[in-house]
Amino acid sequence: MKTAQTSTKIWAIVPAAGSGSRFSKKALKQYQMIERNTVLEHTVNAILSLSRIDGCVLAVSPNDTHIHSQKFKKQDKVHFCFGGQERVHSVLNALYYLRQFSAETDYVLVHDAARPCISSDSLKALIEYVSKNKVSAILATPVRDTLKRACNLEITQTVDRTDLWQAQTPQMAQIGHLIDALEYALANNLIVTDEASALELSQMPVHIVQGRSDNIKITYPEDLEFAQLVLKSRSMIS
Repeated sequence: MKTAQTSTKIWAIVPAAGSGSRFSKKALKQYQMIERNTVLEHTVNAILSLSRIDGCVLAVSPNDTHIHSQKFKKQDKVHFCFGGQERVHSVLNALYYLRQFSAETDYVLVHDAARPCISSDSLKALIEYVSKNKVSAILATPVRDTLKRACNLEITQTVDRTDLWQAQTPQMAQIGHLIDALEYALANNLIVTDEASALELSQMPVHIVQGRSDNIKITYPEDLEFAQLVLKSRSMIS
């Protein structure tokens, strides 16, 4: 029986069931080491560093043999469920799991497992914006570089970057709204690249909160080196 909710809570979901083939055909990027912790440990610890986060659900592969060795600073707030074939299925599975002990009106932050450099300031800014305006929102940064469209490595167009933003995570929405949006997209065979795209397809408004350029997603091996520099510089400052 679901317990009554006395106030709106904030949860987190970290989909970590992907293989990350662009990083390596064998090594899983979420378990690469940065200093003395894995990428996933850095990511989850950063999310749970905020006291306002009531818990974090990790969606992992049923064949994941590494997850049991992970040590998180707030282990009592970490939950696990099985992911799915694609990111959208993993997030939806985590939302179904979360719905067992949360309210539809609670908020959820969905954050990439391979973004260990998320800052507490960005997290606070996103949560404060959503809480104040009662909307869905994502972290994003303005596109800085000139964009080129190409075919067979030949440039066909220079793309106007005015009003273009590079989406990041976390992406934050009410649990009920996000479930509805993801279910709608899957039922209609629509392409979902992130949670915001599912909300957009369901005609739900999504706002932008400006994030930081160092909130990188580890996609290629060289990204791991940059993430290490970012995290090491922060530890030296603190």
